[in-house]
Amino acid sequence: MDIKDQNTEQPGSTAGKKLPALNIVNKKETKHRGFGQGSIDLSQLSSVIIDGDEAYLDLGAPHAKSKVEKGIKFTVNKEDVPNGRPCWIVWVAVDFKEEGKYYAGVTSCEMLIDTEEKKGWKILADHVNRMDYALKRRILLDNLGAKEKAALKQLLVETDPGMWERSEDTLKEALA
Repeated sequence: MDIKDQNTEQPGSTAGKKLPALNIVNKKETKHRGFGQGSIDLSQLSSVIIDGDEAYLDLGAPHAKSKVEKGIKFTVNKEDVPNGRPCWIVWVAVDFKEEGKYYAGVTSCEMLIDTEEKKGWKILADHVNRMDYALKRRILLDNLGAKEKAALKQLLVETDPGMWERSEDTLKEALA
């Protein structure tokens, strides 16, 4: 194949290319030490946005492209967004047990959004850590108020009542 034939793909095309995986630092000894070693699988992770009384699935959140985040310039200084409304990203990890799928890890991250000013506040490290905690099957919903917990519980139950029933009591107690 000559050079002319190699460059026939359209720019941005991923056809035939192996895409890099998100890597994490892992102290576990493994036999495989090649490309992608230590990558994590986000296929069992979903994201929920809680905005006011509404909770909805928004799969753009892992890439900071959720409906509420689009077009917003974020800062780490909360005082820079005095008129921001509180919104939450909730990371929901699903796992399997003999009885079927269940909500295994659920964590929430706060942010402030001022749509008019196109400003927002969030701590990216907190969002990443809490995503990791959800993947590690933890329940961390301490920053949600009663209204937000009720909206999240309603969404989880309505999305799949069986998954809710199979979920651990820790989740049910956290959303009670």
